[in-house]
Amino acid sequence: MSGVNPINPVAMGVFIAFFALVTLIGFFAARWKRGDLNQLHEWGLGGRQFGTIISWFLVGGDFYTAYTVIAVPALVYAVGAYGFFALPYTIIVYPFVFAVMPKLWQVAHDKGHITAADFVQGEYGGKWFPAAIALTGIVATMPYIALQLVGMEVVIKGLGVTGELPLIVAFVILALYTYTSGLRAPAMIAFVKDIMIYIVVIAAVCLIPAKLGGYAHVFDAADAHFKAKGGVTGIMLAPSQFTAYASLALGSALAAFMYPHTMTGVLSSGSVETVKKNAIFLPAYTLLLGLIALLGYMAIAAGVQVKSPSDVVPTLFNTLFPSWFVGFAAAAIAISALVPAAIMSIGASNLFTRNLWRPLVAPNMSPAGEASTAKIVSLVVKFGALIFIVVLPTQFAIDLQLLGGVWILQIFPAVVFTLFCRRLTSVGLFAGWLVGIALGTSLAAAQGLKPIFPLHVGGSAYPVYIGLIALVANVAVSVVISLLMPARNRVEGANLAA
Repeated sequence: MSGVNPINPVAMGVFIAFFALVTLIGFFAARWKRGDLNQLHEWGLGGRQFGTIISWFLVGGDFYTAYTVIAVPALVYAVGAYGFFALPYTIIVYPFVFAVMPKLWQVAHDKGHITAADFVQGEYGGKWFPAAIALTGIVATMPYIALQLVGMEVVIKGLGVTGELPLIVAFVILALYTYTSGLRAPAMIAFVKDIMIYIVVIAAVCLIPAKLGGYAHVFDAADAHFKAKGGVTGIMLAPSQFTAYASLALGSALAAFMYPHTMTGVLSSGSVETVKKNAIFLPAYTLLLGLIALLGYMAIAAGVQVKSPSDVVPTLFNTLFPSWFVGFAAAAIAISALVPAAIMSIGASNLFTRNLWRPLVAPNMSPAGEASTAKIVSLVVKFGALIFIVVLPTQFAIDLQLLGGVWILQIFPAVVFTLFCRRLTSVGLFAGWLVGIALGTSLAAAQGLKPIFPLHVGGSAYPVYIGLIALVANVAVSVVISLLMPARNRVEGANLAA
């Protein structure tokens, strides 16, 4: 049964030791691949010099987060096969990365762009449309950062420590070394984090089934559990779940690399070839994700019962592993929160500084002023997320994160279509963005902030991801209005300039 465990000194000692290790690495990172951290491209993009190996760990580190390790098994534990939608999503995303991101990296490198909104501003001019792109990225990222705190909170509670103080201490440390070292800190820590996570998952998927009687017993137990539970849960998808499953996978794949943190990871790469190689090698993380998802079925077979599905993984480890490994696994998951939280805060602060503060408030800001502002904003973003979790119910953060996916998907036409099509106009794309945001938000609100909306066609209802519905409307409006207007020049500065 779940509940607050007594503090285990061995597990806690191992946890603290590894947390101290990554803290030292975070502060040391300022001396690694030295650069002038008073320049935003050095602080916020690591000088655009990361090679294939570093980029592989960095992008994997900010794409596969602590909340992934906690939430994917929790969803599988609660609903069965439907929770595996993350697998096709992470398979679909890498061909997209291979096709699109090298071209975006080249344009950004040649023109000194640091954010997606920089790219939009460089192509269309003006400041209000790029500001809308930046604001979308920041708002969509904030609850994502908060959810990293949720993941860390869950593992700390699994060690028997309650209250908010450990969480606050952890994120004060994170804030300090991110402020000091910029993107270099999560890039270095990502090495440790990913190696630890691979050790934890490989050990878990080998040892836990052996303790439970093998994988056949694990799947039989999960199947019997869902049949007894009834409804549409099960180890096989129900026909009524097909469209929801497929649309969630597709929509999530299209949205994944529109987020500021994944965009930052890509743009920090040292070359086009590095981006391409990572699109080839990153699917190794998809194998890891599939193994992580199976922990949900293992928890069922182990008889784990929890008040909240998010407690499944810590409870499973506490039940079946020795104390030292519980501490090691908790440290791995907690560090998996630190890496993406750092990159997310850096990505959000880059957007705020480059595309909101400088154009709208301080157009004569110096490069050093940009870097200084971004560092301060990165602190504000982190502590804003921390206050969000401490003050508001966790469920609210989770619901907002679902909306974040709907919102971030609406910048897709402005970023991706612009790379390959010169017929779109800023006015058309801005109108499409506005329609997509409004439609997506209203549909999600009508569904109680749930991500699926039932489309009624020919007397049948087909549940579809709201982000995709809003994106289709966005694209339709963008294309129609653009076709009604003159083709754009290289930069349409007059269209949306103040």
